[in-house]
Amino acid sequence: MWPNASSLGPCFRPMNITLEERRLIASPWFAASFCLVGLASNLLALSVLMGARQSSSQSRSSFLTFLCGLVLTDFMGLLVTGAIVVTQHFVLFEWQAVDPGCSLCHFMGVIMVFFGLCPLLLGAAMASERFLGITRPFSRPATASQRRAWTTVGLVWASALALGLLPLLGVGHYTVQYPGSWCFLTLGTDPGDVAFGLLFALLGSVSVGMSFLLNTISVATLCHVYHGQATAQQRPRDCEVEMMVQLMGIMVVASICWMPLLFWAGPQLCTDVPESGEFTEVLPLINIIGLLELLFFHF
Repeated sequence: MWPNASSLGPCFRPMNITLEERRLIASPWFAASFCLVGLASNLLALSVLMGARQSSSQSRSSFLTFLCGLVLTDFMGLLVTGAIVVTQHFVLFEWQAVDPGCSLCHFMGVIMVFFGLCPLLLGAAMASERFLGITRPFSRPATASQRRAWTTVGLVWASALALGLLPLLGVGHYTVQYPGSWCFLTLGTDPGDVAFGLLFALLGSVSVGMSFLLNTISVATLCHVYHGQATAQQRPRDCEVEMMVQLMGIMVVASICWMPLLFWAGPQLCTDVPESGEFTEVLPLINIIGLLELLFFHF
């Protein structure tokens, strides 16, 4: 039985799409296979990282702790969001009938923002950790590095979750997005939507920009020391170079996957909500590709 329009929650808006069009947009088998490959890659990456942490130095152990936090975040992101999206593609349920009160939509909106921002924030935290480790190696106690790393990961998770909960407190809205299989923040002209969208885009952009700046300085410092007149003991070890290569790769992948979305969202916040879905149907794929590519790079 369909609920009355007046009883529907605030997450619904007009969407001109037929059932046949929804079937043609994405294959449920493709979505399921993509998520399964990502989950398997995450589990393999976690096992490799846990083994590497047992025999690593203090500085590398701290870096691997951040990587573990990033991989764990990616795993949970694929598991939770994939379960909802894949189920929708297989069943093709009507969101209005299944979730008239918008509880599921609000939950998915929160986790989309949470798992979307966490990789960018963790990338910035990793860049900061390597920047301090390379430019000021004696400014912090080595014994506290691993504990501090897990504390930082926890703060990143808490910050991303706090931001994701803002629409539930009245700042912005989560709405069902084209083609009706997922929920995300609303790009509209309402002051709350504009404030929340700009905060999301600004935080993501600042994280990527901070990673780029700190990684550039760290690489320049390593090159200067390596090619300078330093003694063999003062020159960077192979593990430091390896960590910077990994970090630069993570930064490049995150920039490619997220900056187009973040730059696109800003101008859209000052215009009417798009009706065609030309770009909105690509957003879940951008999110999953970004998470999956980060995982594959860890190897």
